[in-house]
Amino acid sequence: MADKVLMKGNEAIAEAAIIAGCRHYFGYPITPQTEVAAYMAKKMPKIGGVFLQAESEIAAINMVYGVSSAGKRVMTSSSSPGISLKGEGLSYLAGSDLPALVVNVQRGGPGLGGIQPSQSDYFQATRGGGHGDYRMIVLAPASVQEMAELTVKGFELADTYRMTSMILADGTMGQMMEPVSLDIEVKPSPEKPWATTGTKMEREHNIVNSLSLVPEELETLNFARYERYKVIEEKETMYEEYMVDDAEIVIAAFGIAARVSKNAVNEARAMGIKAGLIRPITLWPFPKAPFKKAAKHAKQFISVELSMGQMIEDVKLATECKVPVTLCNRAGGMIPSPEQVLEAIKEAAKGGNK
Repeated sequence: MADKVLMKGNEAIAEAAIIAGCRHYFGYPITPQTEVAAYMAKKMPKIGGVFLQAESEIAAINMVYGVSSAGKRVMTSSSSPGISLKGEGLSYLAGSDLPALVVNVQRGGPGLGGIQPSQSDYFQATRGGGHGDYRMIVLAPASVQEMAELTVKGFELADTYRMTSMILADGTMGQMMEPVSLDIEVKPSPEKPWATTGTKMEREHNIVNSLSLVPEELETLNFARYERYKVIEEKETMYEEYMVDDAEIVIAAFGIAARVSKNAVNEARAMGIKAGLIRPITLWPFPKAPFKKAAKHAKQFISVELSMGQMIEDVKLATECKVPVTLCNRAGGMIPSPEQVLEAIKEAAKGGNK
């Protein structure tokens, strides 16, 4: 068994990025993700990499655009308001079909909000993050180990499909410490014949650009992009099921909410209530299949969230509204307790909360 080290979630992301071959990081400090940048500031110069604290989040995402254009693995990180500032750049990356990894360690909002954990950037992440028709692959870790593993996975998916991957963690995941194995298999970065690496007079010039002034051509690009998204939905969806096979009450939760909910499910089972949990790991593509399957025997779904209710809409779509879906939530930086989730399960078992 590989040795484990005790690491904070943000540090695990940074070290995993280095393991994945990332040698370029551009960011700007904001709580609760600043440790990612601090770790990179210490490590990158020692391994021949580049760390740059940009003058703003807007500058950082455009630096990501430039390095990705040259075919290199590159990452930036921020927290909720900072990701909003990166929104235009995220759209430019999508419009240019450039791979990159973006980390959002969420804090409460809207606006500056607070520095406590939140999951209220779900809509922003799963619906693209900026203007125009596009998607990002969105990965939601529920442990420090997954913070590391999904970082590597994010780089690989970004390169495979030439698009942005996002780690969507909450502040708890970023700040908590757990033992982590860094013995993570890394697939080599694929050839990138589209990159702007210089022609050596041996090929045509490559141009990286998101501007397309001919409507028919832009339409063709958008349709082609969405055909690629269909492949991702078919091949890359990830989720965890826990005691779902016979569950009458099914919890939907990700990140720290899923850890809390698993405790509540165990308590409910001890009381004789058939409860289960579906934890989406990819928030986009959303794992529709397990929800659709569970809807055949479940009496009710409960979406547990650190928001005013955003993922609940995807749960309703996945279950095709065949079973009631209710919300158990806290907001503004608060986290639902196992007791709160258990009470919601008990109420659902009695036929309430519909």
